Amino acid sequence: MMKRGRFISFEGTEGTGKSTLIAGLKKALLKQGYKVTVTREPGGTLVSEAIRTILLSKQMDPWTELLLYEASRAEHVQTVILPALKAKHFVLCDRYADSSLAYQGSARGLNWKQIRRLNEIATQNLKPDLTLWLDLDPALGLKRATVLTKFEREGLGFQKLVRKGFQRIAREEPKRFVRIQAHQEREKLITHVLGLLQKKGWIR
Repeated sequence: MMKRGRFISFEGTEGTGKSTLIAGLKKALLKQGYKVTVTREPGGTLVSEAIRTILLSKQMDPWTELLLYEASRAEHVQTVILPALKAKHFVLCDRYADSSLAYQGSARGLNWKQIRRLNEIATQNLKPDLTLWLDLDPALGLKRATVLTKFEREGLGFQKLVRKGFQRIAREEPKRFVRIQAHQEREKLITHVLGLLQKKGWIR
């Protein structure tokens, strides 16, 4: 029996299909009888969703952007993620603290170690049990993106820097941060991820 639920985050540049994969995994896990909470960053709570609206639509200083993400994250962890884990849910989160490293660190140029420290403070050191990095050519991802926020409008060069950030995280934390080739068909991706969870002994 699990003492608490499992926390799985999903990362990637724009248009990699995170939301589609999460929806498919939720359906598969529910079918097996597991409890599932799906959430996202920025967002997941009333306060965090209000911050999301500002973050995705307004231009601002990079430090302001980062600190708004951290404020949203702190509320999200306390209000949604920790209670769901305590209730033994699988928490499937569309983006988490790694995105701040990739976007505000690698792409915006803010200090990597300072971002890590702020992430630790905002999350009270809560890290995902597993992070699935959906890796895709950023040019293809931008073509696939269905919603245009300010981050898609930053263009291809920005997305390439974001990808470099994820590559760095993968080098620093290879056990937690797992690269998945996102160009695969949806059902193949779902089957692949379910296989990973089975190997870890988290599902039947």
